Amino acid sequence: MINQRYSKLVLVFFAFGLLVAGAFSTGWRYLNTPLNIPSEGFVFTIPPGAPLAQVTSALFGEGVLQKPAWLRAYARIQGTATRIQAGEYQISIDATPRTLLMHLVAGQVRLYQFTMIEGQRFEEALENLRAHPAIVASELSKQNIMAEIGKLNLHWEGQFMPDTYSFPKGTSDLKILLLAHQALEKRLGSMWQDRMPGLILKNAYEALTLASIIEKETAMASERARIAGVFHRRLEQGMLLQSDPTVIYGIGASFDGNLRRTDLNRDTPHNTYTRAGLPPTPIALVGEAALAAALNPSSGAELYFVATGFPDGSHRFSVTLEEHDQAISEYLKELGTKTGP
Repeated sequence: MINQRYSKLVLVFFAFGLLVAGAFSTGWRYLNTPLNIPSEGFVFTIPPGAPLAQVTSALFGEGVLQKPAWLRAYARIQGTATRIQAGEYQISIDATPRTLLMHLVAGQVRLYQFTMIEGQRFEEALENLRAHPAIVASELSKQNIMAEIGKLNLHWEGQFMPDTYSFPKGTSDLKILLLAHQALEKRLGSMWQDRMPGLILKNAYEALTLASIIEKETAMASERARIAGVFHRRLEQGMLLQSDPTVIYGIGASFDGNLRRTDLNRDTPHNTYTRAGLPPTPIALVGEAALAAALNPSSGAELYFVATGFPDGSHRFSVTLEEHDQAISEYLKELGTKTGP
C-alpha cells in the first residue's frame, strides 16, 4: 500500500513538473516571439508615473501585445515591474515582449535629431530649432538665452557648434543650445591651444570671428586656409579686410540679396570696408574646418581674392592690386556671359 501511494505521489509530482516545465517553455517562447508590429514600427508614449499594468493593457488594446499578464508576471519575477521609465518609445518589428521590457526599464526612448548648419546666422538656426516638432520651444530672446547659459555679456552670434544633436521628445530648445555652446567652447579652446605660432589674433574670440568670415566666404575645403592667409596678411599690414559677408551681416534683415556700392560705403559696426580690423562679433555659426583654417592659415603673399564666377564657387587669388583688378574684370565678363544681353 505504501509503495502504491508513493508511486502515485511520484507520478503526481512528475506530472506537475511536466506541467510547470511546459508552462515555462511556452512562456519563454512567448517572451521571445516577435510582437505584432507593423513594418514601419510602432510608436507609443508612457506618461510619467504610469504602472506597467497600464502600459501592457494599452499595448494589448493596440493589438501589439497578445498576453499582457505574462509579461507582467515575468517583470515581477525579474524585479523590474516598477522600474519602467516614462517617455516616447519606438518599437521595431523584431522586438519581443522581453526586449520591449528591457527597453522600457533602460529608458531607451525614441531619439530625434536636429542639425545646426555651418554658415547660418544664429537667428536662423534658432528659428529652425524652435520649429522642430519634438522640441519644447521657449520665447526667450537671444540675450536672455545667453543669460540662461551663463554668458549674459557674450554676443550670441557664432557661439553654438554646428553639429547634429540627438534628443528625446519634449527636450527644451535651451537644453540643445546649452549643449551646442558647451561643444563650441570645448572645441574652440582645444584648437586655440594648438594654433600656429605667431598669429596676429589676440584671443580665441578673434579666431572665432575670423573663422566665421572664412565660413561665409567659401564652401570649398581647398580654399579655406588660403583665404585665411589673405586675411591674416591684411590684418598684419593694417589693410581693410573688405569682406562682403561682413557688410551683408551689418545690413541685417533688410538685405535684399543684391550688394550695391552704396552698401559697401554704408558704415555699420560690421562693415570691414569702412572699419579696420575684425568686426566686433562673429557673423555666422562656425564649423571646425573654418576654425582650423583661421588658426592655421596658408603662407604666401596673396592679398586679394575674388569669385571666378564658375559653378564650383571658386576664387582667383592675387598678390597685387593690378592682378586683382584684372581678376575682377574677368569675373564681370564671366558674369555677363551668364546673364546675356
